[in-house]
Amino acid sequence: MAQHPLGADRFADLARASVDQVAAANKDAVAAAARLFADCVAADGVIHAFGTGHSQAAALEVAGRAGGLVPTSRIALADLVLRGGEDPAILRDPLLERSPGLADRLYALATPRPQDLFVIISNSGVNNAIVELALKVTGAGHPLVALTSLAHTHAVPALHASGKRLADLADAVLDNGAPAGDAVLPLPDGGALCGISTLTSSLLVQMVVAEAVALLLAEGHEPPVYVSANLPGGHERNALLEARYAGRLHRGGH
Repeated sequence: MAQHPLGADRFADLARASVDQVAAANKDAVAAAARLFADCVAADGVIHAFGTGHSQAAALEVAGRAGGLVPTSRIALADLVLRGGEDPAILRDPLLERSPGLADRLYALATPRPQDLFVIISNSGVNNAIVELALKVTGAGHPLVALTSLAHTHAVPALHASGKRLADLADAVLDNGAPAGDAVLPLPDGGALCGISTLTSSLLVQMVVAEAVALLLAEGHEPPVYVSANLPGGHERNALLEARYAGRLHRGGH
């Protein structure tokens, strides 16, 4: 495959470099986040993940995937409709995540317990739904892990009335290393293409899970981990583990 300033090889090179840089730069943050994950699981807590837009991809990495922790729940704006009774028309608003007043309802629909942990994912870390939920969960005493782009969040104005950004409110901050705007391949017109945050955010989530499970095993706990439901016996095994958290695991509307 020919190398080109905008081609596949160029993006692959940048992606590999970004993965290495993010892994190295986040060692302390990963350790801090893993400690929170492990403590939550050991205390019979649930890890709630919330992201909007493409940050939902990282929330899916946290909640309900093969090789991941069972006590995980995903919060989504769609919950307002699917479980909260709102008119589906609200989801047509492309700026819904900037709307104030959503956090209380999202938090209530998540049905958290005091020992639960929240992971909030946002590249910019400034939209109202993100910051409001961060304020809500920290105000209620829950630990908070933020997954964000520090370069992006410091390049844009804070939109919430508090002047706070997601990174200002978290107990552990994972920096996905994405540039402001996320895209990494410059175009001749001054724009850019190929976002990097999905790759690096997924890396960070899996690093945290790996470290958290290592902590749980070292401390004598049996980590509740999903296997693929598409392996023989997988669905049945997962169902037994999920039964311990009956009514507490929501997966973006379900």
